[in-house]
Amino acid sequence: MSEQAPNEARVIPLRPPAVRPPAARPPDTRPGTTRPASERPATAPPATAPDTAPPRAAPKEPLWRDLVGDVLRRERLAQERTLKDVADAARISMPYLSEVERGRKEASSEVLAAAAHALGLGLGDLLSLAQGELIRVTSRRVPGGSRGRTGASYDGLCLAA
Repeated sequence: MSEQAPNEARVIPLRPPAVRPPAARPPDTRPGTTRPASERPATAPPATAPDTAPPRAAPKEPLWRDLVGDVLRRERLAQERTLKDVADAARISMPYLSEVERGRKEASSEVLAAAAHALGLGLGDLLSLAQGELIRVTSRRVPGGSRGRTGASYDGLCLAA
């Protein structure tokens, strides 16, 4: 009749396996035993080339959830209100609001609007304050202030999904 392919799954690794060099151990020692410091061989620091500097990691962009959470917390504390008070007014759980303020949760627009209204802000006000925070944080890290700006000036909020 017809030949069927064997029912075998093939695993394709996404990352190459990490290769660790074997631990260097003098042949005369057993695992679990240690020698007195006077008998240990001297170890030299690893040699590095003086001309090469370690590569610098690019600064990470701030996460939107961190910025929005910072704005919510700052507004709540400025009004001297408790987390419980704002959570009750917004009709969301206190632990969830705490996680949103700490940037641990990515809140939906409905939750953000409820929290903003509980603080006497509109959703647009909250997002505008978060945009200002984003500009403040990113301009602090980039020499010269603005990064990649063209000649046109835009003083509005632009969100893309």
